[in-house]
Amino acid sequence: MDGDTIMIAAETYSVASNPVYYEGNALHVLFAGESQTKPNHVLGPKIYDYFLLHYVEHGKGTFRTEHHTYHLHEGDCFLIHPDQLVSYSSDPVHPWRYRWVAFTGDEAYELVQSAGFHPSEPVARTGRECRMQAFLSSILRVFYERKESASLASIGYLHLIFAEAKEAIHRTTRLTGAETAVQRTVKQMIHFMSSQYAHPVSIEQMSESLGYNRAYLSRIFKRETGMTPVTYLLKLRIDKARRLLRERSELSIEQIAASVGITDALYFSRQFRRFYDQSPSQYRQSVIQQANNGENPPFHE
Repeated sequence: MDGDTIMIAAETYSVASNPVYYEGNALHVLFAGESQTKPNHVLGPKIYDYFLLHYVEHGKGTFRTEHHTYHLHEGDCFLIHPDQLVSYSSDPVHPWRYRWVAFTGDEAYELVQSAGFHPSEPVARTGRECRMQAFLSSILRVFYERKESASLASIGYLHLIFAEAKEAIHRTTRLTGAETAVQRTVKQMIHFMSSQYAHPVSIEQMSESLGYNRAYLSRIFKRETGMTPVTYLLKLRIDKARRLLRERSELSIEQIAASVGITDALYFSRQFRRFYDQSPSQYRQSVIQQANNGENPPFHE
């Protein structure tokens, strides 16, 4: 390195979970953490069943989804969506230090979309002056303190974090003109499906609601997200059903299928197996067995 010495900070890792157990809350922060990684530290490829947002405090690294690679540095943040295959690695010379927060719940999707994130746009260039680092640090602190107000406070900080992200995304879009009419339309489609999935809506109904031809919408959606609207809506419903299978043991398979907008229980079971290689009943039984064995959700980074 031309005689230069590169000083690398010692590796650190801290994580704290919410003292309040998740019981199907509309919005719930699961855990928060921070880490100074070692050079070339790699996580994945893997998937998570919750949202996971990282903010880069120092250093550099790379975030990879199934469709894109992002080179990130100080002041950037990236959002991992549930059931998205991802990997991320720290720079070999300037390994990143980042903070993270994991969250879930039905309102999580609305929060993410309102900020401007979606699977094809998972990165926000927030800059060094944003307050995201302080808010993430505050969540970690209140979880360590285990106060009665910790869960409520974490939700407040989470909203502030996404307010910072929204400003950054809006600023980038305004400066670069990056959001085209096509991207806005795709966001409208995602919002429509995320809010209407529990009803037996169809792609035709969505097309009529948005005022576009179905073939056109299918084409631009596939180009922007890598999947057709039909597949996206079906996977959204199946993923919502997985949560109900985990959390509502008193509901029958038929009731869960109906709750996510699928009226044919046999069709629901076939599609569930298509995405996850097991039936809804088998999935529910595996969750019960894990609970009986005392296995906890994968909180570690």
